[in-house]
Amino acid sequence: MIIRIKRDDLVEVIRGRDKGKRGTVQQISSKDSLAFIEGINLVKRHQKATGTTTQQGGIISIEKPLPLFKLMPVCPSCDKATRVTVRVLDDGTKARICKRCDGMFS
Repeated sequence: MIIRIKRDDLVEVIRGRDKGKRGTVQQISSKDSLAFIEGINLVKRHQKATGTTTQQGGIISIEKPLPLFKLMPVCPSCDKATRVTVRVLDDGTKARICKRCDGMFS
């Protein structure tokens, strides 16, 4: 499977409880087809205190990964969630192109 989402891309969630939210990709696992998005898919975990001063107990928020099929990259030119195609430019390099406006991703 070709992954058209890269690290530090702005993506929009298109399915699930966080639908419509945008965030930056922090990490991608191509093997599992998962991505960690900053500030998205936060879950609460109950943490038990360990030791005397090492770790406090309480409720903490943790970012969990999202499957890549729930994400769509946001075009920097038209600022909309879009599909991405790859074109070979005149100088021989590959570039990711927006399907809506033909704008180039950085």
